[in-house]
Amino acid sequence: MSTTRIFITGLGGHLGTSVALALDAAGDATVMGADIDPPRRHLPRTAFERVPPEDSERLTALIGDFDPTHVVHLGIYEPHARSRPGDAHARSLSATEAVFRATTECRSLERVVVRSGIEIYGRRRGSPLGPDEDSAVDPTTPYGRTLRDVEEFSRSFSRDSGVPVAQLRYAPIVGPHIPSPIGRYLRLPVVPVSAIPDPPFSLLHIEDMTAATIAALEGDWSGPLNVVAEGAVSGSQAVRLGGRVPVPIMGPLWAFARSITGLLGSPLPQHGVEMLTRGRTADGGRAREVLEWDARYSTVEVVKDLYQWASVVYMGEREAA
Repeated sequence: MSTTRIFITGLGGHLGTSVALALDAAGDATVMGADIDPPRRHLPRTAFERVPPEDSERLTALIGDFDPTHVVHLGIYEPHARSRPGDAHARSLSATEAVFRATTECRSLERVVVRSGIEIYGRRRGSPLGPDEDSAVDPTTPYGRTLRDVEEFSRSFSRDSGVPVAQLRYAPIVGPHIPSPIGRYLRLPVVPVSAIPDPPFSLLHIEDMTAATIAALEGDWSGPLNVVAEGAVSGSQAVRLGGRVPVPIMGPLWAFARSITGLLGSPLPQHGVEMLTRGRTADGGRAREVLEWDARYSTVEVVKDLYQWASVVYMGEREAA
């Protein structure tokens, strides 16, 4: 059995499953994970336990018994992704408390990687459009404040234990099969976008997210890193790339638009509105340097991939036979 033991929270989500698949393929570590839902892919070398993040005692015990050398904490729940907004915040904090309570007792622990996001910078008037890791953390949405609380937990743990913790501030991760509220919203046939201004935002492909996470596991960086694709698009540009119809709106009309898109099955959380109306990019130079990582997909390519969802082709009786 490998002496490297990696525990993944949020294993049932697309991000956790993607990281586990990469580790499974490498076959260099013993991997275990937990989540509220099981992974939707076969992971022959990865053990899974179905543990609701609210059950912090069980999650703490599971991690403690496994005694990991590495932890990948992806159990951060984005509002309207797999959880309702209130549940997302509570589950994220419960899972985070359990992880760092358990790892305090893990004598074999060498490194922790934590999911965060560039929403943590906020978009107050006058704030930098492309903040780097030295920019002030000033979240202006509920999800951004959740990420700030998660980072504070992890920073306190690292300071007290001396264990390096990499806080990966991902750009929004979207794709054709990823339950991202922003991805669902952009795939609507008619999409409200900001009229004035129509600011740029950056995105991230799940393959690049996975590669950066693995690189952080293998490295020794401690602290925040912005993980973003090259380039940016505006809301109207993204919508046109997908062959959708952009509808420019502004001001109070956003509340009406959110209610309509919510009824259509694509609720847009506050950080999504902020992205479309205020922009969201970040400087990813430090991650490229210290992780020796670079995104394979630009933001434009991520948007194009988002719309590559094959149509269903129905087979006739003869073809099926």
